[in-house]
Amino acid sequence: MNQKKYTLILASQSPRRIELLGHLNIPFEIIPSNIVEDPQETALKLAELKGINICESLKGREGYGETFFPFVVSSDTQVRLGEKIFGKPANREEAKKILLELQGKSHEVITAVYMGRFDISTGEFLHSAFYCTSKVTFDQISDDILDQYLDTGDSLDKAGAYGIQGPGLIFINHIEGSYSNVVGFPLAEFLKQLKEFLGDSTNWRSLFHE
Repeated sequence: MNQKKYTLILASQSPRRIELLGHLNIPFEIIPSNIVEDPQETALKLAELKGINICESLKGREGYGETFFPFVVSSDTQVRLGEKIFGKPANREEAKKILLELQGKSHEVITAVYMGRFDISTGEFLHSAFYCTSKVTFDQISDDILDQYLDTGDSLDKAGAYGIQGPGLIFINHIEGSYSNVVGFPLAEFLKQLKEFLGDSTNWRSLFHE
């Protein structure tokens, strides 16, 4: 009986991605990538760069390709208004500027996900990637609400300077598409893509260490 199984690895320290991936109830390691993000790169390109960076770093681990079979997941989220891309703000003033630009409008949230695995059957390293897009509409943001939100510090580590799962909900009118995608990781789409990538939609869970 083949006991070889994948070790799931998340190439991110994002608390939101850690929480969302945790809903699969599969243990995973957290190994953040050291890739410097260029906001002008596409989310898909950045997700791939992060994932490949970790895949390469794991090749020297003991048992690689014999007893250790990594399955690496990385992700990147961008907020886009027309052709303009908003990454994480550098400070409060930049966050304020971004939110004022987004208020009263609809924008896109694009999250890309990369998957890379050392195939247990063939010994090849396989790659797959996809992206998910949601549409978010803001109300106008009054000065008092804007200052109150900026005071929380919630905007500083998030693309587009806001988080949908926190106090930013006060000025978010509605969303179209995946909620978890706006949080930072499209969980339902990821599970679908994961099953396809593994080629096993029924017993996929048994392929991972638990």
